[in-house]
Amino acid sequence: MSTNPNSPDRAYPLERTRNIGIAAHIDAGKTTLTERILFYTGMIHKMGEVHEGTTVTDWMEQERERGITITSAATTCFWQQTRDAGVYKAYEGQKMRVNIIDTPGHVDFTAEVERSLRVLDGAIAVFDAVAGVQPQSETVWRQATKYNVPRIAFINKMDRVGSDFNAAIDSMRKKLGANAWPVLIPIGAEDTLRGQLDVVNRKAIFYADSAAHGSTFTVEELPAEFVDMVEAARADLVEQIGNLDEEVGSLFLEELPVSNEVLKAGIRRQTIANNFCPVVGGSAFKNKGVQYLVDAVIDYLPGPLDIPATRAIDPDTLAPLEVATDDAGKFCSLAFKLWSDPFVGKLVFFRVYSGSLSKGDTVYNPRTNKRERISRIIQIQADKREDVETCYSGDIAAIVGIKNITTGDTLCDEDHAVLLEPPSFPDPVISMSIEPKTKQDQEKMGLALQRLAEEDPTFRVFTNEDTGQTIIAGMGELHLEIIRDRLLREFKVDANSGKPQIAYRETITMAAKGEGKLIKQSGGRGQYGHVVVNVQPSEKGKGLTVDNKVVGGAIPKEYIPAVKKGIEEAVLNGVVGGYPVIDLNVDIIDGSYHDVDSNELAFKLAAIFAVKDGMKKAKPILLEPIMRVENSTPEEYQGDIMGDLNRRRGRISSIEHKVGLSIVTAEVPLAEMFGYSTAIRSLSRGRSSYSMEPSHFEQVPEQVKAAILDQKGNS
Repeated sequence: MSTNPNSPDRAYPLERTRNIGIAAHIDAGKTTLTERILFYTGMIHKMGEVHEGTTVTDWMEQERERGITITSAATTCFWQQTRDAGVYKAYEGQKMRVNIIDTPGHVDFTAEVERSLRVLDGAIAVFDAVAGVQPQSETVWRQATKYNVPRIAFINKMDRVGSDFNAAIDSMRKKLGANAWPVLIPIGAEDTLRGQLDVVNRKAIFYADSAAHGSTFTVEELPAEFVDMVEAARADLVEQIGNLDEEVGSLFLEELPVSNEVLKAGIRRQTIANNFCPVVGGSAFKNKGVQYLVDAVIDYLPGPLDIPATRAIDPDTLAPLEVATDDAGKFCSLAFKLWSDPFVGKLVFFRVYSGSLSKGDTVYNPRTNKRERISRIIQIQADKREDVETCYSGDIAAIVGIKNITTGDTLCDEDHAVLLEPPSFPDPVISMSIEPKTKQDQEKMGLALQRLAEEDPTFRVFTNEDTGQTIIAGMGELHLEIIRDRLLREFKVDANSGKPQIAYRETITMAAKGEGKLIKQSGGRGQYGHVVVNVQPSEKGKGLTVDNKVVGGAIPKEYIPAVKKGIEEAVLNGVVGGYPVIDLNVDIIDGSYHDVDSNELAFKLAAIFAVKDGMKKAKPILLEPIMRVENSTPEEYQGDIMGDLNRRRGRISSIEHKVGLSIVTAEVPLAEMFGYSTAIRSLSRGRSSYSMEPSHFEQVPEQVKAAILDQKGNS
């Protein structure tokens, strides 16, 4: 590796690059915050508003109508720090480049968050100052922890009635286990919000109300009434960082003063190490506190050089490798998102981990063993698409018109093939049948669904073998509704859909032995296959595992792949109601063969019979998806809401009280949640709201099981 990882041709060195995401619960203000950042960085000259449908990153018609983010949008902006550059003295007065990905908050689009976090170096976690930590905030936080993404917290909506900065931080510590401490404390709250207190530098920032969109602010010495509060907050900050960081810790123990630079550097080290989370308070909508939040991003979140080398494997030997960030290294990148752009066609968003990519270069995809020539690279800056000649390590860009690629593919140099770990995605929980209104649309619909499934890893399309119907499956009712909407608007396919169906699963509760034989003799060459298996339950989330334990050649080696294929097919529909089987371990233990009549097909069928035989004896059960539901309701409706949840087979797990609101958390089967939003509206006169996310699978009670199987039999 060269001593300087920066290519002399790149405009912004790696030290001055940040790749960040903005992630949070639905309606916490992510898109509004992105708009403000783009405005203050000079990328756009008029701020869009979510409620007016004029934002840059929510550009789909469906996003603008509903006021929600559906697809994560990548955009680039440039920032010059507003105050002394602290840790980055060397870059004082120079611009930084920030790549931002705005992610959805709605649980139905959780895949967008997952794939974005996989390629980011840092994230801003946005919280609502009134609600604090909400269910989807927890999911996003867990996803960020899974990919070791350092975070800054932005407590947004400090202008709202009932906002409470300290309570929001407290809920972060309790519910997320976050080591969260304020670095910028809001001055005032609700309609008196007027600025921030800079804890590290002991200064006050006041944002001018009259100036256009909060662009003007003044930095002043601390007003007398805030001195004690800031000193106490700074002492807490020094103590917390001192417990984690050697340099700050030694000064703290010797009771020596900790300078702003040393404290900042300590906060930065511990944030990057994921031991600490700096907290900033403000209001994106009221344009207060955004500029200093971007400063905090530069100060505390890592650049591409600050994160550990990316782990990868050699596609041939599966040996672990490391990919270091270096422009002079061999090219290696991860395709994290596919998108059909209305202007330029198919876009593949990718993050470069090493090396550089120029127009005309050839890239290699180790999954398909195919090469592709790159004809066009674009970077998206706010709402403009800009062609670039070359992109370097640490960059996020998009390739136009590449084929044979799916989300999570590695694109690399053919002479140095590596496989990067792709993002992982949850399984769909809901499905429905879909058919075009006219025969002419049949082919168009097939192609459109295939395109949509390529873009979205949590959306699946398959054909029901019994009925011949096309089935689409996704993460929730809204997810499938958006898919149908996109079919009509983008692909001009008008489709009818059936009633949503629950994605039930099956599993077994004990170990059993299964035997399958196929003997066909009808003149000439026959069919002979014989397989014996042991089936047993495996741990939750393990899926299907198959082990070959045949000894002495009872089944010849060349037929083992066919047996495994048979086992994989057998678990696609179980013995209770024909639903997919999960968390099952199958050991192939014995069998027999015939010199002439045995073939692959016979062994595949025998394996299917053996697994089905074993599952029947292993006390199979039906499982249903359970959702975690959080309902916020005025206290006078709490009893009605809880009664309704109980009727829906819900288990109440907690009840919290906040300023006249009851927050009821429950686990409820998805099957009982259809039409829930209408029901709670009528129960609470439209004053309750809820959010829901998949939690786990659980056994279906016997009386409900009979009704499900009966309904399946009649459909």
